[in-house]
Amino acid sequence: MAKTFLDKAYGGRDTADTRQLYDDWAATYEAEIGENGYATPGRCAEALRRFAPDPCAAILDFGCGTGLSGLALKLAGFTTIDGMDLSGEMLAVAQEKNIYRDLVLIDGTGAPPVAKGQYAAIAAIGVIGVGAAPVGVLDHLMHALPKGGHCVFSFNDHALQDPVHEARVMDWTDCGAARLLFREHGEHLPGTGVKSNVYVLEKS
Repeated sequence: MAKTFLDKAYGGRDTADTRQLYDDWAATYEAEIGENGYATPGRCAEALRRFAPDPCAAILDFGCGTGLSGLALKLAGFTTIDGMDLSGEMLAVAQEKNIYRDLVLIDGTGAPPVAKGQYAAIAAIGVIGVGAAPVGVLDHLMHALPKGGHCVFSFNDHALQDPVHEARVMDWTDCGAARLLFREHGEHLPGTGVKSNVYVLEKS
């Protein structure tokens, strides 16, 4: 049986190959993950809404893809959402949704082009993990937040198999640089049997 794009998503590759995969996947991405019941965007958006005090404050949807995460944030009540992604084809689909104030194409290397304090909250929904962004991206996003800012993100079961991901969360909380407000294991892609942890960290 030929591999689906979803099968390929969990393979190791460099940034250029990741960009190519998502460019190629853009036209069918929502149909493929939709038929598997993609639940993590809604879970993340609802978790962030519990703790973010101002739904009108600017939010960065990092790794926004085709905009499913932005749509979930909008449905949760957030009104000012910017998106960033390394796939131009994915961003073209996101643009059609008219959810985002601004969309930025990034090269996927180094720190994201985000000024410290630019966003009150940052979402990285389904972004960090095996075959996707490295765990160091969490550090970049947390450093970009102001004191009291919130980061909502997820690690799916593939990412959770590598203890480095949970350890990085604890690196932030154990030294007092952040507070873990929320962590919950639940549905990710029910059609594939894969679940995810959703987290909300508050910058101290």
